[in-house]
Amino acid sequence: MSTTFPITDKTEITRLAKRGSYDKETIYSILDEALFCNLAFSLHGQPFQIPTGFCRIGDHLYLHGSVGSHYMRELASHSLPVSISATLMDGIVLARSAFHHSVNYRSVVIFSKAELVTDQEELYKALEVFTEKICPGRWADVRKPTAGEWKATMVLRFSISEASAKIRTGPPKDDEEDYALDIWAGVLPLQIEKKYLVPDPLLKSEVPVPNYLSSH
Repeated sequence: MSTTFPITDKTEITRLAKRGSYDKETIYSILDEALFCNLAFSLHGQPFQIPTGFCRIGDHLYLHGSVGSHYMRELASHSLPVSISATLMDGIVLARSAFHHSVNYRSVVIFSKAELVTDQEELYKALEVFTEKICPGRWADVRKPTAGEWKATMVLRFSISEASAKIRTGPPKDDEEDYALDIWAGVLPLQIEKKYLVPDPLLKSEVPVPNYLSSH
């Protein structure tokens, strides 16, 4: 089994090609860490881009929403081609010149088509994996969806077969003559940080913080 995705006309990195990666493990690790993606498509000549949560199971990416969602119904019924992107911002790169400022990042772009998930076991698994991705340990703790809630939920599956990553790491790259300038240069790291818990005002006073949240 190949460990890399094939390079296609859509996925080939042409601008700063050395930053490109087609390695499956690299691409999957970025997708598994990112909490949100952007889903782009064209409908009746109008471009759309929808930010949404997602999860990955094997070689497929899953999105979920309401059965009343117009765009999800259109994607499913017409099997529309989509572009899905996810980005992790790792740092602001501060160069000596304004021109060479940049960011350290890890990003993935996928080209695929929507498939409606109808198998109940796959539906259940997708929502479980999504919940555990957002908050590990949560699925075992919460009330599971009722039959009515399942019927109100739509899950779309996207094959991950045409994808690439683009990554920047390291310090700034200045012009040689600018290294002598008395200007601070380097990287300001960025990360998503979990903060202190804020209890629901309607939470019963005797309900303890679960172990999987106790460190927050």
